[in-house]
Amino acid sequence: MRTKGLRGALAADTEIGAGNVLARVLAHGADPQGPGLTFDTAVDGHPAGQPLTLGQLDERIAARAAWLHERGVRPRDPVAVWATGAADMVLSFLALARLGAVPALMNGKLRPEIAAEYIRRLRAVGVLADAAHAELLDGHDLGAPLLGRPAEAGGGDPAAAPAHYRHHDDDPVVVTHTSGTTGVPKAVLHSHASLFAATRHLLSMPQAQGTGRILSALPAPHTATVLMVNQALGNRAEMFLLSEQGGERVLDAIQRWRPDGVFGFSVTWAELARFDLSGYDLASVRLWFNTGDCSHEPHVRRLVAVGSRDVMTRAGVTRVRGSVFIDGLGSSEMGHSMFHVTHTTDSDRYGRCVGRPYAFARVAVLDPNGNELPPGQVGWLGIDSPSLFRGYWNDSLTTYRSRLRGWYLTGDLVRADADGRYYHLDRAVDSVDAGDGRWFFTALSEERILASCPDVTDCTVVIVRTGDTVVTDVLLELAAGADPEQNRDPAVRAALGPDLGATLRRVLPVRADDIPVTVTGKVRKVALRERYLSEAPS
Repeated sequence: MRTKGLRGALAADTEIGAGNVLARVLAHGADPQGPGLTFDTAVDGHPAGQPLTLGQLDERIAARAAWLHERGVRPRDPVAVWATGAADMVLSFLALARLGAVPALMNGKLRPEIAAEYIRRLRAVGVLADAAHAELLDGHDLGAPLLGRPAEAGGGDPAAAPAHYRHHDDDPVVVTHTSGTTGVPKAVLHSHASLFAATRHLLSMPQAQGTGRILSALPAPHTATVLMVNQALGNRAEMFLLSEQGGERVLDAIQRWRPDGVFGFSVTWAELARFDLSGYDLASVRLWFNTGDCSHEPHVRRLVAVGSRDVMTRAGVTRVRGSVFIDGLGSSEMGHSMFHVTHTTDSDRYGRCVGRPYAFARVAVLDPNGNELPPGQVGWLGIDSPSLFRGYWNDSLTTYRSRLRGWYLTGDLVRADADGRYYHLDRAVDSVDAGDGRWFFTALSEERILASCPDVTDCTVVIVRTGDTVVTDVLLELAAGADPEQNRDPAVRAALGPDLGATLRRVLPVRADDIPVTVTGKVRKVALRERYLSEAPS
């Protein structure tokens, strides 16, 4: 079957969902010798960096399913998976989904006490943990036994695997978690149908350039990785999954593996922007795809200046210098980015524009009572989409508090323009209502500072209101060779604008390591508010 026909057949398949993409791709006649997945660690003796074919991938999943089934794992059993390697995460997800169990994928950077409490709240029936994380859990009450290391499951007998579980649309298929900015992260539940809704839509559309050979720099335990693995399998694309997403690691992988598309979070693009990219061979890259938090203009501009892309001219399709960056706004709960905007070297629409919603999503800007606001007004982002999560696992209180008049509230403040484009201004918890209709936004302020200060590679704005007083601190990460003693206060104050600029207390050069971040790299501004704004002015 031709790939184009296969994509259409998958999009129309009423049985397919996030829990059985591999099986349905094979059932529709995909070549078992075609691309499966490639990992940066060895898999059951298969060398790191060497692709697994589709058939080999299916066999390795069957082996793990048999091993797990022998240890009593059954449909709808939650099983926690705590590891570092992308192979451990992805193969465990696929094997547990094959059994109809509920894999709960955990970021390897969680603190042990947080991880243990998270597992207890899951009420898991068992835990898969690699050697390093099993040691970290030693002595903690998990409420569940350790089943073994994820890699051990590869020793199962593929022939002994039970038949693939037949999923219903509403069956739970995976639990991932939020960044955990204030403690134990929220456990986000997706169903067989919800986590495939966006993929079904994309399979019905023409395949975009830059999606034939994908480097995944996404955190392996994140919802986005599950989504992109299923999209790659459905597109019959090659995919190389990294276990670590640092800038040097990503640049090295691009040069060695030569992908046409790189998928990641904004934190990775910010790291790449610290490098002189002209010194690297990035010619293969046509597409940078961002999900999670939207990206800052200077970071995007550095990336689209390298690589190349195809454009239609009078002479036909022509390859030109400069790649494409697709930005948006997503989260574990959204199940896929809800918006998309395309940037090239010619783009001039920034200012935290996240573009227009995907066709499968319905979005609105809401007031605190859930009423829709007109273009130009700032409000809460509300979403209604078949791709939305089903709720927070074992936490119905938080689930219902996130809903308002049929909308899921993301916690973001946005505005729309008259042309239907949306602009992300800030997380609501990081913004400040200054009264008299004035709002101060940290994320939008960071965008403006970066655009105004070329020797600043990244920055963090922290704003706190105490009574009638608003105080702002700005933390700057400087480019190599930049003078840390230079007075940047006037430039920063001008970028902030007269109202917020009047609240500026200090501008501090910092190192990246000075900024507290979550396990997915998001800045913990709540910690910075406590650290910096509790101090007396210098």
